[in-house]
Amino acid sequence: MLKKFETGLEKVIFQSRWLMAPFYLGLSIALVLLMITFVRELAHEIPGVISGVKVVEGKTVPVKESDVILLVLTLIDMSLAGNLLLTVIFAGYENFVSKIESAQESKDRPDWMGTVDFGGLKLKLVASIVAISGIHLLKSFMKITDKAVDERQMFWLVVTHLTFVTSGLLLALMDRMTPHEEVVRPAEKTRDPL
Repeated sequence: MLKKFETGLEKVIFQSRWLMAPFYLGLSIALVLLMITFVRELAHEIPGVISGVKVVEGKTVPVKESDVILLVLTLIDMSLAGNLLLTVIFAGYENFVSKIESAQESKDRPDWMGTVDFGGLKLKLVASIVAISGIHLLKSFMKITDKAVDERQMFWLVVTHLTFVTSGLLLALMDRMTPHEEVVRPAEKTRDPL
């Protein structure tokens, strides 16, 4: 009787992993929202870049090279955020919910899919955050001549970025010091140390 109860409880606990599926679906919706923001930003800025003028606070001013660079950095920033979301969705779903069977036979399936464990996911997450923070910091440095960012804000942006970098380095060091088990990758049928 106790063994049946234990088996039933274990089945319920194992099936509870499906409660994470709506989280990954929600992140997929967030990816769509990020794409809409990306397209809207691009559509908003293209006319000014083509015409060479933009409207700032009711005044028409020429578009400078730094404005175009800031636009590109903003688009790269959103692209990195999208990559981060996609990595978390794929790796999180495959690590905690279920394998994505529909992607197994696809020739477009990313090589890393199904091979990123929780430790690798954390490192990819921190690396993306550091890259996004670095781009945000660079954008702020470029705006400093326009007086859009003051010294106090700049100080805290640098401190925040350095905190992300330090956290990433410490996390990578801890991951390197942790012994890893050998895992059999389904596609290769060989043992690779992770």
